[in-house]
Amino acid sequence: MRTMPGRSLLAYLLLPGCAFAQLTSFPKPHYFAETFARSRTKVDLQPPVKLKDFVVDGKLTLSLKSYLELVMANNTDIAIQMLSVEMPKNAIMRAFSTWDPIAQASFTDQKSTTPSTGALAGAATVVSGSQPANFSYSQTLPTGMQYSVSFGASKITTNSSFATLNPALSSNLSVTVTQPLIRNRGDYINRLNLMMARSRLKGAEYSLRANLLAAVNTAENAYWDVVQARENLRVQESARKLADESLKLSEKQLELGAISPLDIYNPQQQLATADLGVSQARYQLQLVEDTLRRQMGADLDPVARNLPIEVTESVDLPLDAISYDVEQEVNKGLAARPELKAVAVNLDIDDMSIAQAKNEILPNLSLVGQYTSQGVGGNFYQRTNVFDNNGNASTVVTVIPGGFADTLSQMFGFGYPVYSLGANLTLPIKSHAAVADMADAVVSKKRDALTLRTTQQQVRLDVLTALTNLEMSKQSVKLASVARDFAQKNLDAENQKYQLGTDTVFFVLQAQNTLVQAESAVVTNQVSLRRSILNLLTRTGELLDQRNIVTQ
Repeated sequence: MRTMPGRSLLAYLLLPGCAFAQLTSFPKPHYFAETFARSRTKVDLQPPVKLKDFVVDGKLTLSLKSYLELVMANNTDIAIQMLSVEMPKNAIMRAFSTWDPIAQASFTDQKSTTPSTGALAGAATVVSGSQPANFSYSQTLPTGMQYSVSFGASKITTNSSFATLNPALSSNLSVTVTQPLIRNRGDYINRLNLMMARSRLKGAEYSLRANLLAAVNTAENAYWDVVQARENLRVQESARKLADESLKLSEKQLELGAISPLDIYNPQQQLATADLGVSQARYQLQLVEDTLRRQMGADLDPVARNLPIEVTESVDLPLDAISYDVEQEVNKGLAARPELKAVAVNLDIDDMSIAQAKNEILPNLSLVGQYTSQGVGGNFYQRTNVFDNNGNASTVVTVIPGGFADTLSQMFGFGYPVYSLGANLTLPIKSHAAVADMADAVVSKKRDALTLRTTQQQVRLDVLTALTNLEMSKQSVKLASVARDFAQKNLDAENQKYQLGTDTVFFVLQAQNTLVQAESAVVTNQVSLRRSILNLLTRTGELLDQRNIVTQ
């Protein structure tokens, strides 16, 4: 089947590989330095940063924006979450391994001594040496084509007197190309693993964003814990001041004989209770400040961990400016929630898994072409029979020197080619594993489609619940403010009655307690309103954008 010249066939077989090999030239710069360099396994943990930028007058002064900036820079939990995308990135690099070229080399030096078994052995004891060397380069192209280029050379020496070439040198250059025609044919099917790895990275990024939403939500709640504790301490200190003033007034009235000595115990007990409330509020503030330091990494800094914290955000909000459209917020959640985007990515991966499973069911038919060029060389022992005058024959041996250059000249002269073209067919009569993989892929897609639906339902419910809680918080702030105003008016009235002598100190103290509870309720509901807005931004997936947090 010698219908194509050797040179033309060689060029035809080498053309695809050479074109791709130009893109993957070897060796790459710094290949050996990178390959044999010592691996760095030591982990260097960096200290927290930017803390000194927010120290004012010996205090760590934090707005919500500056606090979240420190959280994103120093929070250890967030740093752990950021690492979650590194392995999917490595999986993309691993997917390229399908097309990694492989170079192989081998050399053997063998010597053998064999006793002669006949006159044709050429020596009483045959001593021979063999030194074969083989080099090959192979690679799979993105289209599915596999090619290999191999070069072999050998040197054989012997003490046999019948050897024509001694040492006998030979070389061969072989090119083999295998092109799939059904299974694994085409760029798309061979790039599926890479495409799936990239999709998984995208899904990991969405999952990271979802985790960051939760982490930032937790961090911001810690900030409002400090604000609430600070405001609660202010309320308790105000209550103590009122209790102290009432006690001083009662002591003066006791000195003047206006009240009984038995009436002094109520004001004293009120002041002691107020002192207890102030003490508890201070310790509660200290607890939440320690949590705040942990969130922004200040606990890792020996200086910053001992600095007082001053939060600058107020709990007051203009209630009239807080208004949301229900359907618009739901649509925001459906468009921005990263959980939904992650499930959508899974559906894309399912489609690729189905295509991959379908490919495994197909028969494997491939076209195989091979071309080999060869050459020989070495010292040529030419034996000539010479007859003397008496008719006696003798053999004259003439040595014609030769070397490895002769083998290369013949090999690259392509005068002794061997080429072939054939086809291989593997026909799976029944592939249970491939059929099961296809069924699994279809089930996985159905499951992810249902997961997408239930996630959409959950997102809608989350947003509606957040909006309801927000409206409830607004109304609670309004009603708590009204109750506080009435409590203040009631206290003023009881003070006037007490000063006029128409009422006892008991009712004044009772009114003070009511006012303290009312003021505490206002603070609690104001902070709850802040938390409700935070929760809504989390449920709609807008929190990171609203806080100007950018993930790389």
